[in-house]
Amino acid sequence: MLTVDIDSNSGFCAGVIRAISTAEEFLKRAHDAGDESKRLYSLGAIVHNDAELSRLINQGLVTIDKEDLGEMVNAQGEYLLIRAHGEPPQTYMTAERLGFNVIDCTCPVVLKLQKRIKEAYAYQKEAGRGQIIIFGKIGHAEVLGLMGQTDGTATVIENIAMLEDAVQNGQIKLDVPTEIFSQTTKSPAEYSRLCSRLEEMMAEYNELSIERFRGRRLLVIHETICAQVATRHERLSRFALEHDIIIFVSGKASSNGKVLCDLCKSMNIRTYHIDSVSEIKREWFRADDKVGVCGATSTPKWLLEEVAEYILDLNKYVPAWEEKFADGEKE
Repeated sequence: MLTVDIDSNSGFCAGVIRAISTAEEFLKRAHDAGDESKRLYSLGAIVHNDAELSRLINQGLVTIDKEDLGEMVNAQGEYLLIRAHGEPPQTYMTAERLGFNVIDCTCPVVLKLQKRIKEAYAYQKEAGRGQIIIFGKIGHAEVLGLMGQTDGTATVIENIAMLEDAVQNGQIKLDVPTEIFSQTTKSPAEYSRLCSRLEEMMAEYNELSIERFRGRRLLVIHETICAQVATRHERLSRFALEHDIIIFVSGKASSNGKVLCDLCKSMNIRTYHIDSVSEIKREWFRADDKVGVCGATSTPKWLLEEVAEYILDLNKYVPAWEEKFADGEKE
């Protein structure tokens, strides 16, 4: 008999919950007051999930991008929501110049990371040497906000191959004080491997053993991955192993979703990435499957529940031949 479990650890992270709750409260107050002219703009998609975005748009949320912001002349009295990903300092300056009332929903974990990078950059700038490396997805909203704390001078790398290329072309130097940070939603295991490789390369270049190299503090590794995300990786690995098939639900544009879905696939080859029930196919399932439904930090709980219910309904009436096959019988 087919069964379906929803991963209790999947769904919105605290930062996303805070941003969405803030938007909903604002929109509800405006609606209750009958003030249709009072709009709430979100700079970028408040969450990388089309279904949740549609729900919020129906409540009155207006999503704009940096290009839209750049074309505005006057936004006096309008409201601009900064989502959980955060923004570079320049964005706040632009919003203030245009006259926006800013509702800052930057995740506290991201805010703390921005502050640490800003302090590291200021220290290196005063010392006249050093470099900052950010492990993250190039162009990701959070990473752009982190880059802004260094006036765009930090080097962003996505994997070990990119690290080695950056060293080879001189973009990353092995003989200067280096501080490395990670985007908050990246894989802890991948970050650890990348940091180990960088440490090896720097130690070898400076003709030092790893132990003596560490004593020189030429490389400072900052643990900046969100604890909630790090814990989710470990638990999701177990969840994927405990089920016959995994239905991973998240928007295809979600960086965190890609990382977590890849993690599931590494543990369970029968992992399927969907962003809505319309993508689910009956042939994926077997009559006695133990199905696991999980998602990213940008996946709403209601969508996970909708997917689980759809799978149960889809498999409610199993053809007789499948039941026989499941019992080991053959025609």
